Amino acid sequence: MYEKLKNIRLMLLDVDGVMTDGGIIYDASGLETKRFNVKDGHGIKMLQRYGVEVGIITGRTSIVVDNRARELGISLVYQGALKKLVSYEDIKLKTGLEDYQIAYMGDDVIDVPVLRRVGFSAAPLDGLCEVRAVVDYVASCNGGCGAVREVCDHILKARGAWAEIAERYEL
Repeated sequence: MYEKLKNIRLMLLDVDGVMTDGGIIYDASGLETKRFNVKDGHGIKMLQRYGVEVGIITGRTSIVVDNRARELGISLVYQGALKKLVSYEDIKLKTGLEDYQIAYMGDDVIDVPVLRRVGFSAAPLDGLCEVRAVVDYVASCNGGCGAVREVCDHILKARGAWAEIAERYEL
């Protein structure tokens, strides 16, 4: 696994069920709310700090996703991507990266085409069994509960950044 992770220059993420627990809350006025995990966000920021870009490919469209992406400094955001492979190919063109340099984490059947193409694929523990069957790595926790952070940490360790992180935070 770490051999594949050494090459990663871009981490792509699904949102619902990966960055969140998959729940969607609508208030009385119809405004949508999602719950994101702060540890996942910190993992994303650490990846960026150590030279790994992060992007989002999601089938739904939500202002909440734009807000979270802006807060995390994520500029590659593809919403309403029902054919995620099309978005993935566009991202490759924009970044000039090859499949082996890209990781993707997804949880549902819509994610499978991209999961089969990338250099490293992952799913949260509660991803569909059809998804868990095709990925390189299944996180030990559910989507929205630290699964993204777990993969971020593995990428950082593979890139040799963990020693510096451990020193910085006096681990």
